[in-house]
Amino acid sequence: MPKGLFEPKAPLAERLRPQTLDQFVGQTHLLGPEKILSRLLASRKLPSLILWGPPGCGKTTLAKILAQTVKAHLVTLSAVDSGIKEMRKVIEEAQKRSRLGGQTILFIDEIHRFNKAQQDFLLPYVESGVIILIGATTENPSFKVISPLLSRCKVLVLKPLSPEEIKTILKRAVEEEKRRLGRISLEVEDKVLDLLAEAAEGDARVALNFFEALVDIAPEQDQVKKITVGLLKEAALEKPLLYDRAGEEHYNLISAFHKSLRGSDPDAALYWLARMLEAGEDPLYIARRMIVAASEDVGNADPQALLLAVAAKEAFEALGSPEGELALAQAAVYIACAPKSNAVYRALEAAREEVKRHGALPVPMHLRNPETALMRALGYGRGYKYPHNFPEALVKQDYLPEKLKGRVFYKPSDRGFEKVLGERLKAWREKLSR
Repeated sequence: MPKGLFEPKAPLAERLRPQTLDQFVGQTHLLGPEKILSRLLASRKLPSLILWGPPGCGKTTLAKILAQTVKAHLVTLSAVDSGIKEMRKVIEEAQKRSRLGGQTILFIDEIHRFNKAQQDFLLPYVESGVIILIGATTENPSFKVISPLLSRCKVLVLKPLSPEEIKTILKRAVEEEKRRLGRISLEVEDKVLDLLAEAAEGDARVALNFFEALVDIAPEQDQVKKITVGLLKEAALEKPLLYDRAGEEHYNLISAFHKSLRGSDPDAALYWLARMLEAGEDPLYIARRMIVAASEDVGNADPQALLLAVAAKEAFEALGSPEGELALAQAAVYIACAPKSNAVYRALEAAREEVKRHGALPVPMHLRNPETALMRALGYGRGYKYPHNFPEALVKQDYLPEKLKGRVFYKPSDRGFEKVLGERLKAWREKLSR
């Protein structure tokens, strides 16, 4: 039996974790010549940092290398299973170390999982320099980290690794697995690395886990393990789409979908719709967003858009998946192809501004309903002209408060059905001005 083949081993991703900046792959926008981290490391002064980036881009590895480079003591906590009790112990040890001239870096993985009280606890120690905080998060820190703590940290945005960068890491993985297998040879088709690098979608850990699984399941023949494209397809390894209904990607995808509808691009709208459906988004949430788009971005340029969006929601409620998803797609294409107008949206916003500016202006007396004798005696409804008593149900009469007399909020566009509405309003106003 070859030595090491069946011995317990750390996961490949852990065995390949870089120990120095020279071994680190990616994030050249932070680590390249004269880039921010390079300058900070050259000065040997490291501020508290928030490393924000997708899974598998090197956040944890980078934190460990930074601590080693500035010769600080590194303490690692996970926000999943650590609380104030554990942090208090770390702070006490950091204070002792500080008195002896040492520096402590506290690395908190998934810092977005800390609640406000836990983040508040860290504040004075970050501010006083007792610890240098490095927090790692896959979530937008603007939403997940309290403002006082965020203002005391430098936020560094890490990018997904490119396929070329992941392939570089996979080539190292091939050499590592050859070393582990000892007398058993390992042959890997280059195309396999290309496919894995693409499929990983920027996540080095996913690529390494895929590759390690392939090595484990590859049949051995004449002391040779061969990893081919055929084996890769047979294994049918798939990476779940990056998505978290409570996280930033949820908002990113729905934003891209809505903007594609607004931008009259049915192909992009269908793509983002498919992305969300495949990732497990609630289809009724998507339907509600289309109702918003139909009113906000199409409006009266094509009133049918709102009807179809509401109908699509009802159709999905009746049919469920997958049949109901076709109704969502139909509505998405219709809304994207409809003429666009935000005139109603702008009109409502303008009316709101007047309400805020002038407060609760009194309803004109002639518009008030005279429900009782007292109201009639006070002049409620006096002078009101009933439009149906006039030709075309049209009569010159003020419906706004005196302060807003003549104010125009709704200004129809010249697109779609709204052009008809605009011409109608213009004709009415001309008649009433005579």
